[in-house]
Amino acid sequence: MSSPTVTPTPKPKAEILTPELLAQLERLELVTRKIFRGRMKGERRSKRKGQSVEFADFRNYVAGDDLRLLDWNLYARLDKLIVKLFMEEEDLHFYTLIDASMSMDFGTPTKLEYAKQLAAALGFIGLVRADRVRIETIGQSAAQRGPVLRGRSSVWRMLQQLDAIKAGEQTSLAAGVKNFCIRNPGKGIVLLISDLMDKQGYETALRYFVSHEMDCYVIHLLSQEELQPDVKGDLKLVDCEDADEAEITVSAPLLARYQQTLTAFTRGAQEFCTRRGIHYMLANNQLPVADLVGQHLRRRGLVR
Repeated sequence: MSSPTVTPTPKPKAEILTPELLAQLERLELVTRKIFRGRMKGERRSKRKGQSVEFADFRNYVAGDDLRLLDWNLYARLDKLIVKLFMEEEDLHFYTLIDASMSMDFGTPTKLEYAKQLAAALGFIGLVRADRVRIETIGQSAAQRGPVLRGRSSVWRMLQQLDAIKAGEQTSLAAGVKNFCIRNPGKGIVLLISDLMDKQGYETALRYFVSHEMDCYVIHLLSQEELQPDVKGDLKLVDCEDADEAEITVSAPLLARYQQTLTAFTRGAQEFCTRRGIHYMLANNQLPVADLVGQHLRRRGLVR
């Protein structure tokens, strides 16, 4: 009698987080410019005063204060009711929204592969600091929600989730971000990783973030081949998302015009984000993720 066949569970690509990268990420933590009240105790210091083991300040007692926080020694000396304040620790919501459209399946490494490694790196930082981490894609419907991950033990589950993300989603940026905001009405940090290549534009999508009052970061991810195309001669271009075709002859004037258009595109996105309080960064898929996180995102205040 033959034994039943057991299909092993696919394992994620462990090299997405190398030992060298992990050693660097261990020393970092996510930072928000805004104050959001967490649901559970975490490892970060809040700007609010609350209850923990580390003393922060005194203030006069007011009706309704917890009597357990009264300093009875000061009462005996000053005949005044004084409340002890402590530094509150809190957790943080950290959301990563990945564009998994066909245009992200381009470059070496592909923009999607790079986005997944960046999401893994930042997600790891959040997990080891006891923050709540949720990773989703543009193509998820309003009814779908990614799992909430918390704690170092969830790292492998996060890697499995990222490994399962494949290019090919056809949801527009605007619809995808709108659905994300419907799924996730809470506060926190949201990081959008996208090439912003949508024929309907990116402006409506980013306005949803503004109305959602999240601490928003946009990584505008382009490949080296898009930033500095090495092409020449007669070419037939086919849009990978809607199969539109165009025949061109590559010449020096055409490449110069392409660079002008690309510069206008990236500068326009940066100005649009800056005017609305959104952190914007143009990233190249050749930039090591360790440098992007440890240097560039640190300067922009997402990590420290």
